[in-house]
Amino acid sequence: MNFGIDRLLADDALRRPLRGRRIALLAHPASVTADLRHSLDALAALPELMVTSAFGPQHGLRGDKQDNMIESPDFTDPVHGIPVFSLYGEVRRPTAAMLDTFDVLLVDLQDLGCRIYTFITTLRYVLEDCARAGKAVWVLDRPNPAGRPVEGLSLRPGWESFVGAGPMPMRHGLTMGELGHWFIDLLKLDLEYRVVPMEGWQPESAPGHGWPLHERSWVNPSPNAASLAMARCYAGTVLLEGTTLSEGRGTTRPLELFGAPDVDAAALHGRMHALAPAWLAGCRLRPCWFEPTFHKHVGRLCSGLQVHVDDPAYDHAAFRPWRLQALAFKALRQLRPDYPLWRDFPYEYERERLAIDVINGGPLLREWVDDPAATTGDLEGLVRTDEAEWLVEQRDYLLYPGT
Repeated sequence: MNFGIDRLLADDALRRPLRGRRIALLAHPASVTADLRHSLDALAALPELMVTSAFGPQHGLRGDKQDNMIESPDFTDPVHGIPVFSLYGEVRRPTAAMLDTFDVLLVDLQDLGCRIYTFITTLRYVLEDCARAGKAVWVLDRPNPAGRPVEGLSLRPGWESFVGAGPMPMRHGLTMGELGHWFIDLLKLDLEYRVVPMEGWQPESAPGHGWPLHERSWVNPSPNAASLAMARCYAGTVLLEGTTLSEGRGTTRPLELFGAPDVDAAALHGRMHALAPAWLAGCRLRPCWFEPTFHKHVGRLCSGLQVHVDDPAYDHAAFRPWRLQALAFKALRQLRPDYPLWRDFPYEYERERLAIDVINGGPLLREWVDDPAATTGDLEGLVRTDEAEWLVEQRDYLLYPGT
């Protein structure tokens, strides 16, 4: 299959509208071609294109920041001599001076298919500001590695944030190009917007189910997005960032496992299975021990569970990572009613609201976990309604027939 960047590089007709216009690129470490060249280097090598600036989202254009919520500075690219502006530093939106450096912004960002991934919000922000400034935006489309399944509560009104760009479920099922069309309609934007679509994307096909496994190399779009397995788990394990439980940062399997020094993994697993065995479908859970080298519980031995989604037991249609993680919280709350589960700290520029609520786009999940009378059926009813509504809404934005 071909990604948007590869089609643009190969097809002169696709590039023709860019001639004579100043071009900027919004990219990150996974913005690579089929032969693993970074998109900035590949575009700058084309003599007919005038690349005048570049932008980096969270973690930077080249991937300079390893840990989470670490800002990146602006700099001058040492190879191409163009300014590289950070959209995760002093600003998160392009300033007027930044916008003055280009006529067309090419967006080549590998997403993970999860609402909280900040590249989605960065896409929204550049669409809004480019519309105001009369600039064009083209998305060079890439796969959604989590595929088409939709899961989770939708973001509630008033809960927009840098990790909540709009009223979609946690697992949205769209590509970046499709999301751009949705944002434009949602926000009533007026701008030149084009998608260079992929060729041959088959998100229903095994074994990749969204990612062209064995056909394209996996390059981390952010430092802790280390594998396709992480991308599959992320719509659930990202909730751990709002808790005192480790999400595995500082280990070799971040966001595929969770635990803490004072967790009884076997008891937790047993209670999860007793509460809602159907929410554990499609994967395998393994009790494990790990010691983070940085971040939460650094240097302490943690007991927890690893979510395995990379063997023949994986069932793409049945696996529901958001429900699985919600179930883990509920089970822990039942086993340890006074456990200090929710972490109160500034999260992605939000200082007044609990991180778990910011992450989930509202307080409903936390309230369900903390309510002793609330059942899994109560949460299931809420989630199914949101998922059904989103499946109808997103239908108009699907660019790939048969998916």
